[in-house]
Amino acid sequence: MAQTTAAGTGDRLSKHLRGGMAALGACALLALAACGGHGGDEKAAGEEGGGASSQTVTVATAATQDLARTVTASGTISAWEEVPVGAETGGLTATAVYVDEGAYVRQGQALVQLNDALLRAQLAQQEAAVSSAEANAERENTELGRARELRERGFLAQASLDLAISEQRAAEAQLASARAALSETQTRLNQTTIRAPVSGLVISRNVTRGQIVSAGTELFRMVRDGRLELDARVPETELGLIRAGQTATVTSDGVGSATGRVRIVTPEVDAQTRLGVARIALTGNSGLQPGMFARAAIDVGASPTVTVPTPSVLYRENRPGVFVLGNEGSVTFQPIEILSRTDEFTSVEGVAEGARVVVEGAGFLGDGDRVTVAQPARPAASAAAAE
Repeated sequence: MAQTTAAGTGDRLSKHLRGGMAALGACALLALAACGGHGGDEKAAGEEGGGASSQTVTVATAATQDLARTVTASGTISAWEEVPVGAETGGLTATAVYVDEGAYVRQGQALVQLNDALLRAQLAQQEAAVSSAEANAERENTELGRARELRERGFLAQASLDLAISEQRAAEAQLASARAALSETQTRLNQTTIRAPVSGLVISRNVTRGQIVSAGTELFRMVRDGRLELDARVPETELGLIRAGQTATVTSDGVGSATGRVRIVTPEVDAQTRLGVARIALTGNSGLQPGMFARAAIDVGASPTVTVPTPSVLYRENRPGVFVLGNEGSVTFQPIEILSRTDEFTSVEGVAEGARVVVEGAGFLGDGDRVTVAQPARPAASAAAAE
C-alpha cells in the first residue's frame, strides 16, 4: 500500500511539473508575440514620421549678370569658292595628266597636256602665210610710193594712182587676216596645255590619259586657295546675335576641332526649317574636308542674362530644369532652356530673376515636395563663390 501510495504521488508531481512547464512556454510565446507586435507598431510609426518630415536643402537666387554667351550650330563643311577647270578647245586627246585629287597647285601650273601636233602644223602654215602677206604688203607699199611720185611729176594718170592705192589696201588687209589666223591658232595651241586658273586644292579629277576631251568638259574641280568654311545652320531666334568677325570653334567627330571666324551671315531664313546660315571661314590646316558634318560654338560676346548655379540644373525626362522654392515651402520643377553654361553659372530662359532655386539636395526631390532651407536665400554669384 505504501509503495502504491508513493507511486501515485510521483505521478501527480510529474503531471504538475509538466503542466507548469507548458504554462511557462505559453507565457513566453505571448511575451514574444507582444514584443513583435510592438516592434511593428514602432516601424509603422517611424514610416509615418519620415513621410511627414521635409528634406533640408540649400537655395540660391536667380540673378541677372553679364555672361559670355555661345551660340551653337551645325552644318556641312564646304569650299569657300569652288572653281571648275575645263577645256577651252575640244576634239583633242589628253596625252598627259600631271595632278591628281588632293594636290595643291599654283596659279598657272600645268594640269593636262592635249595633243597639239595638228595645231603646230597649222601654226607653221599660217606663219608662212603671214610672211607671204607681209612681203606682198611691202611690195604694194613700194608700188604706191612710186605711183605717187610719178603722179606728182605728171607721168601717171589719176586712175593708175587710185588702182595702186586699192592694191596697197588689199595687201594690208590680207596681212591683217593672216596675222589674225596665226593668233587664233597660237591661242588654240596654248589652250592645249590646261593650266590652273587659281591656286588651290584639287578635290576632283575627271580626265584620264588617252581621253578625247571636248570643249567645255569639266576636268578638275578646285577649292580656291584651299580655304574651307562651315555653312552653320542657326535658328532664327539666335541669328540676330551673330555678326561677321566673331570667333568660333568648329568640331567634327574623328577629326577634332579647329578655329574659325564668321565671314558672313546670309540675309535669308529658310521658310520650312526657320534656320539661317552663318558662313564660318576656317583658319589654318584644320584637317576638315568638304562634305563633312561639323558643329560650331560661336562666341557672340557677353550680354545680360538670368543665371542660376550650374549644380542646380537637373534633367527630368530629358528636359533641363530647376526646382523653384515657393512661399509655402514646397518645390516645383520648372523646365528651362539653357543658353550657355560654365562650371559655375548657367544662363537660362524660363526662370525669372529673383526666383529661389534649389542647389544642394535637388537631385532627391520630387515635384511638390516640402523642404527645409538650410540657410537664407542669397544671390547666385554669392552662392557659387561660397561653394
